[in-house]
Amino acid sequence: MKKVMICTALIVLCIAIATGLAYAGGQGGLNYGPYPALLVCAVIAFSVQWLAFIPAYVFQTEHYYDLIGSSTYVIIVLLALYLSSGLAQGLDDRALLLTALVVIWAARLGPFLFRRVKQAGKDGRFDLIKVSIPRFLLTWTLQGLWVFVTLVAALTAMTSQHREPLGIVAVFGALVWLLGFALEVVADAQKSAFNKQPENAGKFINIGLWRWSRHPNYFGEIVLWCGIALIAVPVLQGWQWLSLISPVFVIFLLTRVSGVPLLEKRSDEKWGGNADYERYKTETSVLIPLPPKRGV
Repeated sequence: MKKVMICTALIVLCIAIATGLAYAGGQGGLNYGPYPALLVCAVIAFSVQWLAFIPAYVFQTEHYYDLIGSSTYVIIVLLALYLSSGLAQGLDDRALLLTALVVIWAARLGPFLFRRVKQAGKDGRFDLIKVSIPRFLLTWTLQGLWVFVTLVAALTAMTSQHREPLGIVAVFGALVWLLGFALEVVADAQKSAFNKQPENAGKFINIGLWRWSRHPNYFGEIVLWCGIALIAVPVLQGWQWLSLISPVFVIFLLTRVSGVPLLEKRSDEKWGGNADYERYKTETSVLIPLPPKRGV
C-alpha cells in the first residue's frame, strides 16, 4: 500500500509540474478555447502514455516504450504547429523550423532504440517494474513529463502570440542542433558497428568518439536540445522564460538520473577491475568529448 501511495503521489506531482509549466508558458500564448494551447499539448503528451500503458501492462512488454516516447514528440510538435497555424491564422517560420528539427531527431532515435530493444530481447530496466501496475504506470507518466518538459521551450515559442522573423540567433541555434544531432548519430552508429563484430563480444567500446567521451551520444543529445532552446529564445516574454528549463531538464536527467549514472553503474558491474577498462575510465572524459589523457 505504501508503494502505491508513493507512486500515486509522484504521478500527481508529474501532472502538477506539467500543468504549472503549461500555464506559465501559456502567458502571452495562444488559447484553445479557455485553455492555453500549451496545456492541450501537455494533456495529449500524458494521454498517449496512459493509453499505451494499457496494452503494455496486459502483454507485459516494454518493447514499445521508447518508440511510443519518440512518437509522442512528433505528435505533440505537429499538434502545436496545427494549433499555432490555426489560432494565429498562418504558419510561422520559427514554428516550422522547430517542428522539422524535432521530427528529424525523433524519426531517427525512436526506431533506433526500438530495434536495439528487439535485438536484445528486452530492456532490463523494466524487469521488476512492469509486473507492478503503479510502478509501471508511473514509468509511463514520467515519460509523458519527460516529453513535455523537454519540448516546452519549443512548444512555448510555437504557440506564442509574439512572432519574430528568423534571425542570427535562430541560425546559430540550428547549427548547434546540427552539431548535437551529428554527434549523437555518429556515436550511435559507431557503437552499433562495434557491437556487431563477433570479436568484440563482451567488450566495451573505446574507439571513435567513444575514445574521447564515455557517453558522446548523451553529450550530443544535450547539445541539440540547447540548440532548440536557442531558436525559441527570441520570442519568449515574461513567464515564458521558464520554458528554458527544457535543456536544464535534459542535462539533469542524463547526468544525474537515468543516463550517465545508470550506464556507469552497469559498466562498472560488468568490467570493473579489468585493467583496460580502469585505464579507459581514467583517460577518457565522462561526457564532454576531450582528447584522452596520456600517462595518467
